[in-house]
Amino acid sequence: MIIVAAAAIILPLILLGGLNLPATRGMSISAVVVIITSYLFWHLSPAVIGASILQSLHKALPILWILFGALLMLNSLRATGAIDRINQGFQALSADMRLQTILVAFLFGGLIEGVSGFGTPAMVTAPLLIALGFSPMAAVILALVADSTPAAFGAVGTPLTVGLSNVTEKASTLNLIGLRVTQLDLFVGALMPAILILILILWFGPKEHRFKQWLSVLPWALVIGFVYSGIALLSAWLIGYEFVSIIAPLGTLIIAIISIRRRWLLPKSVQAQPWQVANFSQQATTTTRTMSLLKAWFPYLLVVVLLLASRVWGSLQRFLTSYVNLSWHHILGFTSINSDWEFLYSPGTVLVLAAVVGLLVQAKSLKPLLPTAKKVVGSMGNTAFALAVTLVMVQVFTNSGLNQANLPSMPMYIAKFVATYLAGIWIFMAPFLGQLGAFVTGSTTVSTLTFGQIQADIAVNAHLNPNVILAAQLIGAAAGNMICVHNIVAVSSVVNLSGQEGAILRKTILPGLTYAALIGIAGLVLINLL
Repeated sequence: MIIVAAAAIILPLILLGGLNLPATRGMSISAVVVIITSYLFWHLSPAVIGASILQSLHKALPILWILFGALLMLNSLRATGAIDRINQGFQALSADMRLQTILVAFLFGGLIEGVSGFGTPAMVTAPLLIALGFSPMAAVILALVADSTPAAFGAVGTPLTVGLSNVTEKASTLNLIGLRVTQLDLFVGALMPAILILILILWFGPKEHRFKQWLSVLPWALVIGFVYSGIALLSAWLIGYEFVSIIAPLGTLIIAIISIRRRWLLPKSVQAQPWQVANFSQQATTTTRTMSLLKAWFPYLLVVVLLLASRVWGSLQRFLTSYVNLSWHHILGFTSINSDWEFLYSPGTVLVLAAVVGLLVQAKSLKPLLPTAKKVVGSMGNTAFALAVTLVMVQVFTNSGLNQANLPSMPMYIAKFVATYLAGIWIFMAPFLGQLGAFVTGSTTVSTLTFGQIQADIAVNAHLNPNVILAAQLIGAAAGNMICVHNIVAVSSVVNLSGQEGAILRKTILPGLTYAALIGIAGLVLINLL
């Protein structure tokens, strides 16, 4: 039965990662197999399966709306020349791709994660990296791997507030778990900038002097990593977990820019001979030369401001979640099968609004809007299909607790099976369970909501500190963003890499598993220190 339960995990790995099938085919096969096995072995009724399919199709809509918003803003910025101007600004600060990776993928992406979540950061940062001269594959890999450390706290602490709601709702306990997350990441998350640069050099750079090119910026990368982790720890300790994923990337971004300008801990070659994968130059248009950097960045700044305001300003949040609510609850009468889409509160709506306002500010015209929107919609067909079949598999898998065989849901069956044999080393295994949940569901929050209670129960039974175990769950789930199939499908679509999902998964799985293993080791150390 464990093989049947794990089909939703094993099949995508084999079909996408092993056989290199595109997501449209690989995830279609996976969805069909999971539906058949859930009916035959878990005795799911046709009504539950039907409700899960409807839930999947509805859940695809807000993700596609975010994707549409990201693509609309990107293509609008290209039309106005703002992308070229942003590129010039980065080149003026540093043309070194190692530093650009940290600024864009890790820190700016971390800030987007802190105010948005929903897989938005990689969809925003990957196109920016391409504008800087990164190959589409490099841009996707780096954007996905970077969206890990910040995702443990997600959008304004949602993975804790919502994800742990089945375990505890006490603010003091949630703050303590948030503090444990930052303590674990003080050991591991601080290495993320160095790891990102290593991935860039090893997988996408020239073969000559690879290790030397990494070592030359390693001191700067480690300091930036420890600054990020240190600010995160202080934020969790002094302010609370809700704002860690906003304060840490924003504060570190400022310090990183200052350090690059003043060449702190950086070799002279960063300025004289910046490291690049390939020569990338672009002639600036007249519009680009005359456009200020503030005007070029305005749509992105507007996205950050609007998302932050909608998440922390209570009255605005209540308004946005109350009106134009397209959520679908109690699908086919099942109280636990729901799909939320608060249209005005969605990051997709903010991205579309920012794109429209950006055109008015930068081009003083909405003339490019309609043809750009048509082009974006026309490019999303394969992505919509791949995302829909992926979510069908996910929702049948997660709703399998509504069965007639008196079995736990497939995710809980896997968790209990693993816990039975590995409880003795659970502090090491806890992040892998979190990662497993995010790999399938595509969400740090949903993974924690699914496995949080069993993680806490195992901790009590094994006489382990439950707060450390739950922190490891959160970080592991955040690392699952690197390998989540529907994140990969969405981001690859933004950069025209549809059909390459298997190649992307093979690249991201190694840093994903490494991150989880390092968190397991850090957990062993922290539990012995407490």
